[in-house]
Amino acid sequence: MVILYDRFNLPGDIFELIFATDQQKIVGKELIKYMLHQGGEITKTEMSMFATELHDNQYETVLEDGPFKGKKVKMSYNKRQFYDRILTPMKSMGLIDYDLYKKTYRVSTKFYNDMMRIGLMWKKELSRRGFKDTSTSEA
Repeated sequence: MVILYDRFNLPGDIFELIFATDQQKIVGKELIKYMLHQGGEITKTEMSMFATELHDNQYETVLEDGPFKGKKVKMSYNKRQFYDRILTPMKSMGLIDYDLYKKTYRVSTKFYNDMMRIGLMWKKELSRRGFKDTSTSEA
């Protein structure tokens, strides 16, 4: 997955940076909220049940932002699109980790670790090319 961003206009919400649409952003947030409510880890069956509830318009939640902030709503999202556009990208970016042996999904910090590693790779590349960082500020 490719993330393009403008460092001078970063959104205040990581989900706005990762997902293309408001609906994807909401579903991604709800997935993380659901997983954290379950202790940060859910089984493959629980993930399927979450996706099925979304697909069948049975998932109820109180939205955290947007025009329906604070209101209890039923959400609908196609199950195949959930796996293709929400879960798979979140797994590939390291936001969610899948344990093949335990057959569980868990919230992960691999995304954070990878972003740090990418920043260090950039500094190393500049250093290798002879760049001397004389700036004192990060912005």
